[in-house]
Amino acid sequence: MANYRDIKGFQVQSLDEDPVASGGSWASGGNLNNPRGQVRMGTTGISTAAVAAGGFDVGPGAVRAYTETYNGTAWTETGDIPSTVRLGESAGSTTSLLYAGGSTGPGGAPINPTGFEFDGSSWTAGGAMNNARRQGAGAGTALTVAIVFGGGDNPGPNQDFTETYNGTAFTEVGDLNTARKNQGGSGTNTAALCIGGDDSTAVESWNGTSWTEMSANLATGTAGSGAAGTTTASIIFGRNPPGGAMPTQSFDGTSWTEVGDMGTNRNLSGSGSGISTDAIAAGGYGPPTAEKQATEEWTVPPITANILVEGQMWFNTPASALKVYGTAAGVPAGTWASGGSLNTARYAQGGTGYTQDAAIIFGGATSAPTYVANAEKYDGSSWTEVSDLNTTRAFISSAGTSTAALAYGGLTTAPAVVNSVESWDGSSWTETTEINTARREASGSPMGSTTAALMTGGHTPPITAKCEKWDGTSWTEVSDLNTARAGATNIGTSTANVFAGGQTAPGPDSADTETWDGSSWTEVANLPATSKESGGTGGPSTMAFLAGFGGGGAPTSECDFWNGSAWAEIAELSTGRQRGGGFGNATQAGLAGGTSPVSSATEEFTAPATINTVTTS
Repeated sequence: MANYRDIKGFQVQSLDEDPVASGGSWASGGNLNNPRGQVRMGTTGISTAAVAAGGFDVGPGAVRAYTETYNGTAWTETGDIPSTVRLGESAGSTTSLLYAGGSTGPGGAPINPTGFEFDGSSWTAGGAMNNARRQGAGAGTALTVAIVFGGGDNPGPNQDFTETYNGTAFTEVGDLNTARKNQGGSGTNTAALCIGGDDSTAVESWNGTSWTEMSANLATGTAGSGAAGTTTASIIFGRNPPGGAMPTQSFDGTSWTEVGDMGTNRNLSGSGSGISTDAIAAGGYGPPTAEKQATEEWTVPPITANILVEGQMWFNTPASALKVYGTAAGVPAGTWASGGSLNTARYAQGGTGYTQDAAIIFGGATSAPTYVANAEKYDGSSWTEVSDLNTTRAFISSAGTSTAALAYGGLTTAPAVVNSVESWDGSSWTETTEINTARREASGSPMGSTTAALMTGGHTPPITAKCEKWDGTSWTEVSDLNTARAGATNIGTSTANVFAGGQTAPGPDSADTETWDGSSWTEVANLPATSKESGGTGGPSTMAFLAGFGGGGAPTSECDFWNGSAWAEIAELSTGRQRGGGFGNATQAGLAGGTSPVSSATEEFTAPATINTVTTS
C-alpha cells in the first residue's frame, strides 16, 4: 500500500514551527492611528522603523497633514506636515525625509511646490520644486541626496521631469524616457529604478546622469504601487485599482518574478519603503472599507529556513495539529484578474480545457441570431484562431482539452437543434458519431475526453432529463436526471459528475444539485442562495468552480466553489455575465466571453497556496 512519501515525495515530519514561503511573505503589523490613503513613506524605512506622511481621508473628503512613525509594533503620531498634502513624491529615511509636490486640496489642484523636510520629529519647509507635480516617485537614502521623477497633475498630461535635491534646492537633471505617473521608485540619487506606472510593465534605470529603458520588464503592469530596494534587488507590491490580486514582484538585477501576494486588498498609492528583504506598506484604499489602517511587513526567510513546498505535510508539535500546504486550501482566498481578450466576442460557445493556460473555445453567438463556427486556443496569455467547426452553431456541449476535444449538439442558424458531434485533434475538426437526441444547452463533462464524455439535460425542445454517455465510438442513453433542466452547471467526468442549477420545464431556474456515479443520479446539496443557469464551469467532481451565470435571466458576477459535497461563494468576477466559456479547475480557472453585452474579455482565477490544518471526521 502506497504511503504519503510515495505519493507526494514528502515524509510527514514533526516540526516545532510551520515551514515558511521561499520568496518572502507579508504579515500583519500595527494599524495606523489615522486611516487614509495616498500616504507617502520615504524610501529607506523598514518593518521596524518607518514613517507615514500626509494622505487623504475619504470619509470627510479631507487631505491630511498627519505624520506617524513606526517602531515595528505600533504607530505613534508626531509633528504634522506644515500643509495638508497627498500624492507627493518622497525619499529618504525616518529621520531625514523629503516630501515634495502633491495636492494640498481634495481635487487635483492646487499642487504643492514646496519640499518639506522631516528630521524624525518635526517638519520644516525647504526649497521649491522647479516643476511642481504629484503622483511621481522618489529615491535616495536621505533628504540631502534625494531624487524625484515623473508624475503629473489632474487634469493634465504625465510628466518626465527628474529633479535632485541637496537639502537646499532642487536641480533639473535628465528626463525619463517615458512620461508617467503612479510608478514605484527604489534606489539612490545615483542609481535608481522607475518601475511601472499607469499599468505599464516598463522599467527605467538611472545612473546619476540619465535614464535607460531596461529590457527586464515587470511580469504584471502596475499603478499606485509601493516599491523598495536597490537597482539590483527591488520589490514592487500592490496595485491600483484594488479588487484583484495584490502581487509582489521581485527583481534580482536581471528579471522580475512574482512572489508572495499581499494579504490586504488595497490601492497603496505608492505607500511603501524598505529593502527587497525587509519592507513595509501602510494605508491605502480598497474593499471592504473606503480607506485602510492596515500595515503589512514583508520579510524573506534566511537560507537556513525550512521552506514550504506544494503538497508538503507535517505535524506541528506545539499546536498538536497535522498540516498541509497547497492551493486547494487557498480557494476561498483566490481572486480574479484580467487575461487575454478573445479575437471574436461571443457567448453560448463551447469551451473546455483542464488547465488555465491550455484551453479552447468554439462556436457561439456574436448576436442573436448570428452564430459563428470559428475556434480559438488559449495559452494563458493570448487567444489564437484555429480551424473552424464544420457546423456553425451555439449553445454547444463540450468535453476534453485544447488538443483533444469534443463539440456536440447545439443550435444552428436555422434555428434548429442538431445532433452533430465533432472531434478536435489539435489541428482540425472531424465529424463523428451523432448523439441520439438532438438538443441545445445540454451539459457536457469538462474533465471528460474524446473517448469518454457525458451529455445531460438540455432543450430538445422541450427541456429534457435525458442523459447520454460517449465511449469513443457511440453514444448510449443512460439513467435520466431526477429533474429535467437546461443550461445547468456540469463538472467532472463521464463516471463522476455533478449537475447543478439550470432552467426547469416549466418553472423557474433551479438550485438543485445532482451527482452521477457512473450509473445513476442522486440529489445532494443545493447551490447557495439563488437558482443559477448558463454559467461557466471547470474541474473534477471533487473540486470545481461555477462563474458568471444568470439567475432568472440576469447576468451576475458571482462565483461558487464545489468542494465535493457542498457549494460556497468565493471571489466575484469583475464583470457580471452569463453564457461564457469556462476552463481550468478550482485553483486555476478561466472564463472567456459571455453576455450581456457580448464580451471578448477573459478573466482568470488563481488560488494561492496556503497552510491548512487537516481534520478528520
